[in-house]
Amino acid sequence: MRKVILIAAVAALAACSKPATNTDETATPAATDTAAAAPAPAATTMAADGKPSTGTFKVTSPDGQVVMEEVRADGTYADTVDGKVVETGRWEQKSSAQYCWTKDGPGEQQICSDEKVENGKWTSYNPVTKKTATIERVEG
Repeated sequence: MRKVILIAAVAALAACSKPATNTDETATPAATDTAAAAPAPAATTMAADGKPSTGTFKVTSPDGQVVMEEVRADGTYADTVDGKVVETGRWEQKSSAQYCWTKDGPGEQQICSDEKVENGKWTSYNPVTKKTATIERVEG
């Protein structure tokens, strides 16, 4: 008797369920259709000051040269001096203490600076130039 009830229950469930077919009636839009229409939000990473990595920063070298750097959520950056773009590229914040960038151009290699905030002063050490710049967040 149990087998008859079990078989009847399975048959009833099978009759109620609709078989999966690839028709217009049962097809659902692919997730990639929606994703292609809108850009994915950038993951929020934190800079040495504890705020988001993106924004506009004033970078002052030890010799006093000032570069304004716009770090964008799309992973690109642009450096300007006196309002003129002098460098562009891609950036990556590997940790709050390590900011990396790759200049646009053939053969360019990624460089990672060590960054920290001590006594309220944000510094960034460039291992290539062996110089430490001071960073100030302007906006963002």
